[in-house]
Amino acid sequence: MRRLAFLILALATLTLLPSLAQAYDVLVLQSRRNPAYEEVLNGFRASHNGSRRLIVLSDYAEVDIIRIVREDRPRLILAVGDTALTIARKIPQIPVVAVMSLGIHNRRASHSNLTGIGMFAPPERFINMFRAMKTQRVGVVYNPAKSGWYLRLARQAAAEAGVELVTREVSVPRDTVERLATLAGKVDALWMLPDSTAVTRETTEAYFRFGQQQSIPVVSFAANYLGLGAAAVLEIDRNAMGRQAESMIEALLKGSHADTTLPGFPNGITLKTNPSVLKRLKVSINEE
Repeated sequence: MRRLAFLILALATLTLLPSLAQAYDVLVLQSRRNPAYEEVLNGFRASHNGSRRLIVLSDYAEVDIIRIVREDRPRLILAVGDTALTIARKIPQIPVVAVMSLGIHNRRASHSNLTGIGMFAPPERFINMFRAMKTQRVGVVYNPAKSGWYLRLARQAAAEAGVELVTREVSVPRDTVERLATLAGKVDALWMLPDSTAVTRETTEAYFRFGQQQSIPVVSFAANYLGLGAAAVLEIDRNAMGRQAESMIEALLKGSHADTTLPGFPNGITLKTNPSVLKRLKVSINEE
């Protein structure tokens, strides 16, 4: 009888304190079901041996993240995508590692628990490519609020390499085409950034049309632009990003503090080219 009473009390305790039964290492918030996000998570899963829970936010009408964190008591959040990062920002008390999100570049001092991996390849890689292509003036259209921090780093690298960046600022996507036109005759190459204002579904075609009209190479950041006319891209290896995120998470779980000077640059960057475009423009790329 005493043993039965003890079991009943133990079950009641677990019911009243679900966090003790459900606590795990990493709460993974995934914005939506997306092959690119899955690549990142595959890299993360391949390296991570700890306990975790996955929530795909698009599967639910609403997610009460504050309640979930309070009840489940995860030690850390991995946010995959912009929506996931927006939700994770509501939790200030545990570390958040963000990936596949342009929103991470909007740094705020109040989010001292936020770190992660950015969506930009190191600017030096692009600058070295332009130097290898023997281009001296490179056109860039960007929104200072979105990628101004990156342009500051790129200008420094460009100055050291003897490459001039000819920049045009936009604040709304509809200005992109007009600002591109002002670069005509002034640049030897065009650089597309992962800037959600300057490069949108509606403005993408204008970059490649400009490149064809000016007979200059367009350099971008994703392989799907090669089929549209990009001469070369520096693409992020998403599986490697997942492994890199797992390394950051492992360090945080072992007691390291979040480095809020990040987002860091991705480790895995792959150069991909369009040989027919390079041949037509009589351009070669031999990265040093």
